[in-house]
Amino acid sequence: MFDPVIAPSGTLLGLLQRGRGDGTLHALTAPRPEALAALNQCVLRDPRHDWQVENRSLYYARLYLDLNGELDEIEAHLFGAEDVLDADESRTGLALAVLGHLASYGRRDALELLRRYAAHGSNWAWALDELALRDDDAGLRALAAPVLARFPADPEGDAELAAAVRDAFEPRPWRLWAEDPRESVATRVRAAHETGCFDRWQRQMRPAGPRPGWSVRAVFEWAQQGLERGAALHVPAARCLTAVAGPEDRAEIIQAAKDGGDGARCTALRYLADGNDPDVLGLIEGAVATGSTVVVDAAVAAFERMRSLAAVDQARGWARRPDALGAAAGRVLACRGGAQDRDLVLAALREAVRGDGPDAPTLWTLVDGTGRLGIACAAPVLRHIYRETASSHLRGRAARALAATDPSFATGFAVECLWDCEETTREIAARHAETGDARVVERLRRLAADPAEEAEVQTAVRSRIGPEETAV
Repeated sequence: MFDPVIAPSGTLLGLLQRGRGDGTLHALTAPRPEALAALNQCVLRDPRHDWQVENRSLYYARLYLDLNGELDEIEAHLFGAEDVLDADESRTGLALAVLGHLASYGRRDALELLRRYAAHGSNWAWALDELALRDDDAGLRALAAPVLARFPADPEGDAELAAAVRDAFEPRPWRLWAEDPRESVATRVRAAHETGCFDRWQRQMRPAGPRPGWSVRAVFEWAQQGLERGAALHVPAARCLTAVAGPEDRAEIIQAAKDGGDGARCTALRYLADGNDPDVLGLIEGAVATGSTVVVDAAVAAFERMRSLAAVDQARGWARRPDALGAAAGRVLACRGGAQDRDLVLAALREAVRGDGPDAPTLWTLVDGTGRLGIACAAPVLRHIYRETASSHLRGRAARALAATDPSFATGFAVECLWDCEETTREIAARHAETGDARVVERLRRLAADPAEEAEVQTAVRSRIGPEETAV
């Protein structure tokens, strides 16, 4: 899937793509055709940088409900010719998830679309998972025949069916079909389930990787072999070293951390950092100066995991370095530094935004640290990140940091956060939004009564309003 093109944050499309609460508020006051066009573009061209983590489906489904939006565009997207040519689940996953939420709100047209797509679409397994949570037994049983017809009645088809049953995210349809009164359906599904269980047992009986009795050298060789195959195994290899290495092996591990092969060097650095070896900080600095990209990344990651006072003190000395180790030092101080480190963390935050923009991965930790340390003068930078980032998770972290640093948060961003796409952000808003705003009180009541809302959000809402105010 290509990286999405995100519109400017000041436009309706840009707000909706980011999942910001202001997106919903602006859409409800915009001309309905314009709002629906922007909403459809978001649902049909998933705007998330990480579609497996960021939430949008409930956010978009609620807006469809508020706009009384038709589903014609979603239907055309699901059943167009591209569905046959591009079976990547990221193409249709967001649309199917939105339909699932709409079905749970009682939209019959959404339920029927999901049923049709489960029977005929390429990403049928996702649609079936949505239906497993929302459809009745009769609706699911009617899908048994078209779903099973996807798998030819031959050894290859039976193996594919067994894998589908084994890997199903929601097992309810398969359990229903295993008890289907049609013997041809029940027999085949039960056989597929038994085959999947046997396959899983066989994999468990043939584990790959280190064995008891391995030497330090064998662990290093295993890590190097993984690297040559494109698999980074230095983290599990370091755990293996913990089991097999003794005091007499320290010299060999130190030498590997200095000039070993990439697999051995990464493993040794991780092992020594996890054990707070007295020489590891110097070895990490040397690895950053002389190592390959793989080694530098491993050295930086190992340093960031360290919890010792010596590591935090060293971070203060490295924080102004203009390299990966300097950036890591800023993150270490954000996580574990004290009040005396506020200026260094703020400088790291500003430098990250200037150098890499509002979506830089390093900002996640720095934003959290800014809130933890209560750096009030960081509020303008945090507000900029909140507005501009395309990551709804980073925006939620910025909201949490603003709640700790910005006195205007309760009457500003906290209000729009009640409509945010991320439940954790809505929870923050429910705890902080100023209830003097009539929109806030009405929104809190609606969230408290919405069966699709997360329990943590509703708990936060009920801490702000009494039981008699939750009725709608």
